[in-house]
Amino acid sequence: MKTSSPSRLFVPVASSRPGEVPDFSQLHIPEAKASPAKPEGVITAEETYDLALGLVRVLDDGGCAAGDWLPDLSVERLIEGLRHMMHVRAYDERMFRMQRQGQLSFYVKCTGEEAVAVAQAMALNPGDMLFPSYRQQGLLFVRGRSVVDMMCHCISNARDNLKGRQMPVFYSWKEGNFFSISGNLATQYSQAAGWAMASAYKGEEHIASAWVGDGSTAEADVHYAMLFAATYKAPVLLNVVNNQWAISTPQSFASTGTTFAARGIGYHIPSVRVDGNDFLAVYAVTEWAAERARQGHGPTFIEHFTYRAEGHSTSDNPAGYRAEDEARLWPLGDPIARLKQHLITLGAWDLDRHAALEAELADSVTRDWKEAIGYGSLESGPHWPVESMFEDVFKEMPPHLLKQRKQLESGS
Repeated sequence: MKTSSPSRLFVPVASSRPGEVPDFSQLHIPEAKASPAKPEGVITAEETYDLALGLVRVLDDGGCAAGDWLPDLSVERLIEGLRHMMHVRAYDERMFRMQRQGQLSFYVKCTGEEAVAVAQAMALNPGDMLFPSYRQQGLLFVRGRSVVDMMCHCISNARDNLKGRQMPVFYSWKEGNFFSISGNLATQYSQAAGWAMASAYKGEEHIASAWVGDGSTAEADVHYAMLFAATYKAPVLLNVVNNQWAISTPQSFASTGTTFAARGIGYHIPSVRVDGNDFLAVYAVTEWAAERARQGHGPTFIEHFTYRAEGHSTSDNPAGYRAEDEARLWPLGDPIARLKQHLITLGAWDLDRHAALEAELADSVTRDWKEAIGYGSLESGPHWPVESMFEDVFKEMPPHLLKQRKQLESGS
């Protein structure tokens, strides 16, 4: 008689825990020149299998660029991308310090992930609709959002365009086609698919793009969106930012043992896994996916393989769940440093110009902060009046809200 051992519950492991040495040895990071070929023409989901399991890279470790995916970008355009990413980082640093001083209540940095938003926004058209999560502030910088207005929102002063009714960093900007960020994880995926379907129904050329984190892929909205996008060939880019950690939970708890990009194939959606710290690769993949969508070939599912170098938010201490030096050992490096090195390799940049731009942007953000505070501080205001809570929701206010507003005005 055969004897069998009892089954054991499998628990995924993290790349590190406090006090351990980070272990990224299981990651297969191919050379940039070994990236899967860029497809031409109409392609099926099954034909993107290598793209979903591989990793699209353009920049190698020395800052040189090559391969099928190398986008046609001028030096001026590359410097523009570098400037945007450095501006985002300078903004993040200022806002983080201000939160620690009690001048705003909450903040989320995107350190190490700047290329995901900046490169994609630069590859899209201004009329395309953005459905972000809370770590894509780079989209706003590319679209030209006023930094002062972003700060006023975070402070919730009288210039906050959301009238103090959203959490800090949960931006919304109608004029820039930047959809309101939701605290309910992954709702933006379904919203983006629906918006894209409506755009196609109306015969528009605009497409939608949405972002979720690796942990949020467990939410039902992700699967609803993928089903509808695939069924109706919605012109939408569905991005997963795999930054290795969903707050304190490693991505291995959500990955099911394969790449996130591989899931798209099951929905018959062409899928790509891209080096999210490679500005050129993110731009190229976005450009390719956006063109597919505009030509009526439907959605693309994109996994951005990157790393969250800082805490999840100002409420988080990553030292409590991962090794302190894990970010330094991340094998794909830093997106700003990599693009800087590429420009130096081209002879179009140098360390002095880089240092000067850092100083310029830091001074600019400091001036913006001083101006924002001039419109009101978190502690002393002025803020939007309480009565404004009844505005901007209903075209015609229902009777029960009219009654409540009257009670508020009378003080009863």
